[in-house]
Amino acid sequence: MVHSLPGQQARAYETLMDAAWSAVERHDTGEWVLRAADGVTQRANSVWPRDTAAEPLDALCGAVQWYRKRRLPLIFQITDTPANSGLNAFLDEQGFTRQSETLIMARPAGTEPAAAAGKTEIRDQPDEEWLDLWWGVDGRGCQAGQETARTILAGCPALYALIRDDDGGPAAVGRLALVDGTGGIYCMATSPSHRRRGYASLVLQALLSEGTARGLDSYWLLVTAANHPARQLYGQAGFKEAGRYLYRQQRPRRALTGC
Repeated sequence: MVHSLPGQQARAYETLMDAAWSAVERHDTGEWVLRAADGVTQRANSVWPRDTAAEPLDALCGAVQWYRKRRLPLIFQITDTPANSGLNAFLDEQGFTRQSETLIMARPAGTEPAAAAGKTEIRDQPDEEWLDLWWGVDGRGCQAGQETARTILAGCPALYALIRDDDGGPAAVGRLALVDGTGGIYCMATSPSHRRRGYASLVLQALLSEGTARGLDSYWLLVTAANHPARQLYGQAGFKEAGRYLYRQQRPRRALTGC
């Protein structure tokens, strides 16, 4: 099992993930990238510590102020690499939590079976049916953030898959972000009434088949370590663990030294 990634490989995945799930607002300090999107998803509202900060306390204080102005918690997305061990130790000292451990899984293109004909609709943009199903699952139905979520999705070219049940109703959806000749699987969601019936597998198969037909050379995806059914689905589709990251969040009502 792979946990810690070499620095160059980690940077490649971090760059892909940042492009595939683009924050609405971002501030590049030259060392860290601060990202915000009205609190919609941790990934789009977290610090990407792209490079080691020369003065970590000063960098942290600047990040505290930037997120405070936006009424957002301070969260870091930190890939498990030797280079990030110092930052993790520093955040431990500051009392930051560790949460939402996530696997980066990857596989090459060209080894997937052809998608079942006529089963899944593929579009270049998410229509309202697609968005409503995905947001109803991942967004817990919160309408306030749906337009922000739409803006995040529009941040890079992507394909959107939707499969219907026998009565024509939307059953499951998925997204394939298109970044630098690779494909990132995102937004896999199945309606609660359609789960455990193979719809997610068909959506995944359709996205991989379409991506390979368009010349993509590899795929990656992100899945929480605790989501064992999804990990099994992706493993059966040929994905293997390539690394991990977690989120480090500032504890409420804790004053950071020197800020």
